[in-house]
Amino acid sequence: MNDVNSLTHTSWNCKYHIVFAPKYRRKVFYGQKRREIGEILRTLCNWKKVKIVEAEVCPDHIHMLVEIAPKYSVSSFMGYLKGKSSLMLYEKFPELKFKYRNREFWCRGYYVDTAGKNEKKDSRIHPAPVRRRPGRRTANNGKLLNGPFTGGK
Repeated sequence: MNDVNSLTHTSWNCKYHIVFAPKYRRKVFYGQKRREIGEILRTLCNWKKVKIVEAEVCPDHIHMLVEIAPKYSVSSFMGYLKGKSSLMLYEKFPELKFKYRNREFWCRGYYVDTAGKNEKKDSRIHPAPVRRRPGRRTANNGKLLNGPFTGGK
């Protein structure tokens, strides 16, 4: 499976684990609201061409593993996602405006972490180390130099 995406001049594989919560960490995502927030977040990510790898809606927060192109910063994407989703939620559920002040559905902050694999190195980017043939002399005639990086005094 090829995880590398590409833009005009860029090949990329940028995955981010993002966690964000509603204001005061209120437990609001049950039943219909849980389905609706999932649909809203999918729609907004499709508009920005951000791929959702995994997502989970918990009662008081949301986990998302997304692939964001390098042309978007994570902070600008989160501003867009939280801003537009709060407006769409207030449209569908007007009673939320009384619990949360107008346009302040989400907490100001969020948690983000890069997620990726470092299992195998690409030989084009990271060539294999050069191995010396046995019996070859080094530049210092085979003697071990003393210094802070060689373990000597």
